[in-house]
Amino acid sequence: MNSVIIVAAGRGTRMNRKINKAFIDIDGKQMVAHTIDTFYNCPEIDEIIVAVSKYDLSKFRDEILKTHSYKNIKMVVGGKERQDSIYNALKKLDPRSEIVLIHDGARPFIEEDTVVKLIEKTKHTGAAIVAVPVKDTVKVIDEEGIIESTPKRSRLWAAQTPQAFDRNIIVEAHEKAHNEGFLGTDDSMLVEKMGVRVSIVEGSYENIKITTPEDLDIAQMILNKQKKNIKR
Repeated sequence: MNSVIIVAAGRGTRMNRKINKAFIDIDGKQMVAHTIDTFYNCPEIDEIIVAVSKYDLSKFRDEILKTHSYKNIKMVVGGKERQDSIYNALKKLDPRSEIVLIHDGARPFIEEDTVVKLIEKTKHTGAAIVAVPVKDTVKVIDEEGIIESTPKRSRLWAAQTPQAFDRNIIVEAHEKAHNEGFLGTDDSMLVEKMGVRVSIVEGSYENIKITTPEDLDIAQMILNKQKKNIKR
């Protein structure tokens, strides 16, 4: 059984909106609904859990679950940090769940094909994430803003979500982080900290995380491109 945790509990302060960015309309549908659709329609996904801010529970229930007639989607109350929200959601997993995917609610353009590839990779490795090769040259600087080194670009990848793990691995990683008070930048980091090797599945540059108002313009362009491809 494969489960996905979708994190939609952030306030999205950089979006400069009075509402949770998950509810922002993109081409006639809320951002998080676009995100849910990919997993909801994917035969490989058996369980969906969405972490929502305590202030948005009723709004999410009325404007997302009821409006779009989603069935059997679980809601959990998000925490102070993204990591806390995922920790809460892990406690609500179905006992039969074997592989757990974790995805940002603000990444509405993940493709079903990528989700399937990620699940297959995780079945063999126990831990895998979606990522794309870095296009730009990256510089490492010191505290004074002076360049210390230039890593080899061919070995640099930008991490995205979903990130997928064997259930036991990700639960143990979050338990350890919670008990130690450790806050990672993503779930893979918590797993890496335990010494687990994490594999890469190449994703798409269109799998953007919508964070600022400018990203909404890019999102509309991606949707327009998808519509044209469907019509062909």
